[in-house]
Amino acid sequence: MTNDYLIQALRHGLIVSCQAPVESPLHEPMVIAAMAQAAVNNGAVGVRIDTPAHISAVQERVQVPIIGLWKQVISGYDVYITPQFHHAAAVAQAGADIIAIDATSRNRPGGETIADIIAKIHQELGKLVMADVDTIEAAKAAVAAGADIVGTTLFGYTAQTKHLSPPGWELLTQMVQMLDVPAICEGGISSPQMARRAIDLGAYAVVVGTAITGIDYLVRGYVKEL
Repeated sequence: MTNDYLIQALRHGLIVSCQAPVESPLHEPMVIAAMAQAAVNNGAVGVRIDTPAHISAVQERVQVPIIGLWKQVISGYDVYITPQFHHAAAVAQAGADIIAIDATSRNRPGGETIADIIAKIHQELGKLVMADVDTIEAAKAAVAAGADIVGTTLFGYTAQTKHLSPPGWELLTQMVQMLDVPAICEGGISSPQMARRAIDLGAYAVVVGTAITGIDYLVRGYVKEL
């Protein structure tokens, strides 16, 4: 798939994030792959997958674009979505078409800048980059650094935005108005109607995870209420 095709394939569609907590029995490559295939069978235009093992399993079963990432907790740093280039390289090797990285202004391990990582992903891996951001300032900086797609993924999850709750409608609106790359709405979308609102606000595509694939989280919520 060419890069132009990859981006066009996502236009105005649903991207399903198929992930599970490490301690969950669902955190198995074949289970994640089955989730992804079920999502695609029912109309998802792309999937968002964490860890090389899961990406490798998923790419054997779907033919839609895979947005890959690798969550890594590194002591002393808050950045955890594909924090370093070698994580991005492993994600690419596993079969991801687009690599998602934390593109907030927070300090990164290893001394790499966002621009460094994006340039290396483009030049050495030949992959597109989705920049996960929390603010419009971070979004603008990510585009200046070469990001191909920007998502509202980290809105509400950083020190700068922790007092805010996703979805980031205002951030999405700003991104649509101010950026020259596709803006993807991710985070806090919990109904088809909210996904529709994101598209109406100008989102290029919508990522939904927990509301579709978050069995552990959803069951706990019901049990707590009961």
